Amino acid sequence: MGTTVSSFTRSSSGVDGLPSIDMALQQQKALLLPSKGAPFALGTRAIPKPRLGQVLIKIESAAINPCDYYIEQYGVLLDGYPGIAGNDGAGTVEVLGEGVTSLQKGDRVLFQCWYTIDRGTFQQYALADAPRAAKIPKTLSFDEASTIPSCVITAAIGLYAPVGARGGAALTPPWAPGGLGKYRNQPALVIGGSSSVGQFALQFLKLSGFSPIITTASTRNIEYVKAAGATHVIDYHTTPYPALPGAIAGITTQLVPVIYDAISSEDSQKAAWALLAPHGKLIVTLQPVVGKPGEEAEDGKRLVHVFGNVNDPDNVRFGDELFSVLTGLLESGAIKPNKVEVVEGGLAGLPKAVERVGKRDVSAVKLVAHPQETP
Repeated sequence: MGTTVSSFTRSSSGVDGLPSIDMALQQQKALLLPSKGAPFALGTRAIPKPRLGQVLIKIESAAINPCDYYIEQYGVLLDGYPGIAGNDGAGTVEVLGEGVTSLQKGDRVLFQCWYTIDRGTFQQYALADAPRAAKIPKTLSFDEASTIPSCVITAAIGLYAPVGARGGAALTPPWAPGGLGKYRNQPALVIGGSSSVGQFALQFLKLSGFSPIITTASTRNIEYVKAAGATHVIDYHTTPYPALPGAIAGITTQLVPVIYDAISSEDSQKAAWALLAPHGKLIVTLQPVVGKPGEEAEDGKRLVHVFGNVNDPDNVRFGDELFSVLTGLLESGAIKPNKVEVVEGGLAGLPKAVERVGKRDVSAVKLVAHPQETP
């Protein structure tokens, strides 16, 4: 794709199929991973052209996720090098690929990447599959919208996608007939409710009718998690994981049938598995240390190891369903974005920001960069 690392070049020639883009932008700025284990490097590469069913998006905001750190540090997920990280983006549709009718040029959309160089969001333009690019309501900024894709997807797949090796708990989603409020008077627990994924898990559990909705969080984030749907908050500083059963017993006498562990440390998983009701579902986002993904334990408990990407072949069908209703959920306020902290320097500010996220030096906020503001 004409990739150049650490060298910003301009071209005066036009780009086939890109009449709306300034001719000087045939080469876009990108934050590249030149080889496995190499650090991020600013560079340029050609603006990709959308294929059948795709759109080209001018990225205004790109949010950072922990997996971006793992991609840089360990070379996971990417299909080759040079590669581009970045899972979440929000911007404007610039070019429609063949067969696209659900979107128009100029639409404001949010989307999730796939792990090819043309689709990572740490660049100024990227491709997305049209069915899984959701229009952004007028009430949301690009920054707010960019906090949504991967985390809302991870929460939704974990709770509502069909059972599978990396599937979900197969609950009836709140947007399906009979799903809204279906699980009234059943308790649920979210470990790490102030995390980006935890925030959306709380919101979905509220829509599904669970009550009480218990979460762990620090005292400074109590109002944040309650606004998302938590009815009870346990301070993890004063109540370590081994003490969770006693704290929860003081809130409800019922066994907990659904636990979403957005932290997924060894200790949190072990505590959650011990708390889980027979035939209950424990959803984790990192490597499981309890249960067997996709299999039921002797008492019917099921461990769900979620892979939160709607572009994975196993998740495309569910992703199309989720994205068909996502704009409506955002317009109604049923689903709300994370808090935003803007990273200065556009793409140039991302390396340090990715390190902060990877080392968990961020709390109750989503870091967002503006690729178009790269010096």
